[in-house]
Amino acid sequence: MSNYTKEIGEVLRALKVEASGLEISNEIIGRRVITRVTTENGCLRKSSLARPDERRSSEINRLVKKNLYRLLVESAGVEEVPYGIMHGVRPTKIIQRWLREGFGVTSHGVIDRDKIVRRLMSDFLTERDKAQLLTEVALRQVPIIKRGEKKISVYVGIPFCKTRCLYCSFPSNVLPAEEVVENFMRALRRDVEAAAEAIERYGLEVETIYIGGGTPSALPEKFFAAMMELVHEKFWSAGVEEFTVECGRPDTITAEKISVMKKFSVTRVSVNPQTMHERTLEIIGRKHSVADVIRAFNQLRAAGIWQINMDLIIGLPGERLNDFKETLEKILELAPDDVTIHSLAIKRGSRLQKRLSDELNTLEDFNLPGDEEVRLMSEHAAKILRGENFYPYYLYRQGYMSGQIENVGWCRRGAEGIYNVEIMGERQTIIGVGAAASTKVPDHAAWKIWTAFNAKDLKTYMNDLERYITRREEILAQVYGGVEQ
Repeated sequence: MSNYTKEIGEVLRALKVEASGLEISNEIIGRRVITRVTTENGCLRKSSLARPDERRSSEINRLVKKNLYRLLVESAGVEEVPYGIMHGVRPTKIIQRWLREGFGVTSHGVIDRDKIVRRLMSDFLTERDKAQLLTEVALRQVPIIKRGEKKISVYVGIPFCKTRCLYCSFPSNVLPAEEVVENFMRALRRDVEAAAEAIERYGLEVETIYIGGGTPSALPEKFFAAMMELVHEKFWSAGVEEFTVECGRPDTITAEKISVMKKFSVTRVSVNPQTMHERTLEIIGRKHSVADVIRAFNQLRAAGIWQINMDLIIGLPGERLNDFKETLEKILELAPDDVTIHSLAIKRGSRLQKRLSDELNTLEDFNLPGDEEVRLMSEHAAKILRGENFYPYYLYRQGYMSGQIENVGWCRRGAEGIYNVEIMGERQTIIGVGAAASTKVPDHAAWKIWTAFNAKDLKTYMNDLERYITRREEILAQVYGGVEQ
């Protein structure tokens, strides 16, 4: 029988409780889960009954976490956290599954929001405001994720950046020599052509194209133009509703690249300042200035009728609530269509995590704001953005997030990023090409998602490309070609 190490670890990390000195055991009797925590001061016990309408294994895992959480909070005086025992990147999927199964939907087809909120609070011990936010986002996404099963998205991974940020764990490379870029472009062409052939073979319709990375606009002009032409030629059609290019670093945006994006029908562009404070930009390893952000945004706005997204990070080194207030005010003066508020996550593989793994360094050495300060930043963002007629439309969570909160995309009405919703909903096929790209093909009949992953390492991706193409072909055939595995 499982000892539930994973579930116990998730609760202890969320509550920031040390396992030393605790003896934790679980007993399963039918649908009942009994959890005991023994310390030098005695034994604490909590019992819960599994829901009969949920999968038994999932319910037992949930109740192991719920019992332990309640014991630590109620009996050991540990401070609660906003999301309780909710763990995982895509919490809105839980609500959308409930809706598909009929929970929270009246006999007249009306959705009872409060019933959903109450269940989130009861089952996962989330705070009411977080349960309300999750419900709002999940319901707003429903019309997008209900589209036809033959509609798909395409993700193009360009693994290059000008520099590597302090917090970054993405599989990106500082822009290499021209010869390496040329080799990558040859591999990308083969990858793109193979994917385009599969799309045509199965009669699929591309709904969205998303070019990400890395920073695609870090490519030198001639390579950027060639990449855009290739993607447009192979994937674009009149049926494409959204074509996004990540231009996250404003210092990579030039008039020539803007012209190329306009030529090839781009509808959405990201400019990601993260902060509007020069001192913080320097600390996190960005080589652009606040003036670069403003210049790039204004150039993009003047050049095309496209939506512009801007990413901000709360919890950055040295920043406090007033710093974030200033950043948000400056961003809103530019009038973007979409603002995504990220909470700093100390990710494995990032320079920040590696430096913190050295016992000579601590969080205090980086002057990071505390959880409560980060939550105040998040609350301020929500208040101001709602007041400016933005609303939350997609949400995801990561491990080791400052404030233990969430990342939220806020947009003006009609400016929802379709790809952002689809990738979080995992109800649509997304074909990935390029380095570190993943392909996910939902098999709704089998309640399974088939996956294929291109290598994160650039050299491995180029050397073993045919193997990745073969795997992608296999999972597409599984769902669209009637092939059994």
